[in-house]
Amino acid sequence: MFSGYEPELLADLTGRWQRIQRDLAQADADAILLATNMNLFYVSGRVYSGFAYVARDEVPVFFVRRPVGLSGTRTHSIRRMEEIPELLASHGIPSPRRLMLEDGEIPYTEWLRFSQAFPGVETVAGGSHLMRMRRAVKTPWEIRQVEAGGSLQGAAFADFPSIFRPGMTDQEFNIAIFAEMLRRGNLGVIRASGYTMENFVGSVLAGENGGGVSPFDFALGGAGWCRALPVGQCGAVIRRGDAVMCDIPGNLNGYMSDCTRTFSYGPLVPRAYEAHQCSIEIESAIAAAGVPGASCEALYLMSLEMAEKAGFADCFMGLKQKAKFVGHGTGLYVNELPVLCKRSPDVLEEGMVIAVEPKFVIEGAGAVGVEDTYVVTPNGLRCLSESPRGIVDLETGKRT
Repeated sequence: MFSGYEPELLADLTGRWQRIQRDLAQADADAILLATNMNLFYVSGRVYSGFAYVARDEVPVFFVRRPVGLSGTRTHSIRRMEEIPELLASHGIPSPRRLMLEDGEIPYTEWLRFSQAFPGVETVAGGSHLMRMRRAVKTPWEIRQVEAGGSLQGAAFADFPSIFRPGMTDQEFNIAIFAEMLRRGNLGVIRASGYTMENFVGSVLAGENGGGVSPFDFALGGAGWCRALPVGQCGAVIRRGDAVMCDIPGNLNGYMSDCTRTFSYGPLVPRAYEAHQCSIEIESAIAAAGVPGASCEALYLMSLEMAEKAGFADCFMGLKQKAKFVGHGTGLYVNELPVLCKRSPDVLEEGMVIAVEPKFVIEGAGAVGVEDTYVVTPNGLRCLSESPRGIVDLETGKRT
């Protein structure tokens, strides 16, 4: 393990290793070899270039390519992955019978190198899913990291009206509020899981761009202002009567909270306020029903039913292109497991961290709704990003 960690984090990491080892036993695998940034962060407490070897009955061994100078127990500097088996043997760790790899995240060429580096060992798929499911249930230490980001968001959102200036484009407003997040300690990195997903600094969806479609699997996309990144703000001037939805994750420490608040430039059409209130009610209903054992599919279907009863089924989660979920896990990636969607087989577990985001697109106004990050507790979902949820007029500062 790397040197210099505080005892609380080291104890938390030890607990994570033990849970991964139990998962490996259930999967009939002897070890897992990790190579991707966020899984390395999860098992080591820092990002580095290299590998981590977690065996069922051993303390993990860490192999570092970059940066130079990292030291600690069971830590080795290496140049090539082919050095790993010999270094494991130096610790008395036998060659595994079945070695699990991150099949969904490493290139095929890397898979082949791993297989060749461990001759006679069966390399098996399933590592990506095992780690996604393990990351889905957070420890108390991890939950505190997510909550720190949620507190940052709430404080920053309160200052957004003072940042706005008439005549701003949505891109200019996005830059200004993201700069405010950075001043408050946001790392500025938003990690999205999935090989077809792209990172961005959060989005400002103003006016009709709230219904803009995107190739990326976000709740509401926005058309973007460049074909190279077709998501989010489109460069249009924010006009009176526009709803302005701000969705910028908080990331103080590597763990992300996902929170959205809606603003307006002047009054909105009445239907926009009604839909926004429906969003708050759906979020509250999911929070109350989100106890351990609750079906992710059932929570999604409940949100559809509430939107339909309120008369907003046509604009729930989009207009021309609708998102097919109402919430998702968050943590080291902004989009983690589980997903609150139709046909999900997953149920909530205590300690899961979920972003709930019922949103609407209202013609003549734009995108409205809320999003908050919650942790699953025996009594339902507890909010980790608490702040007022009403629509705030950027011109007057008044909340509706």
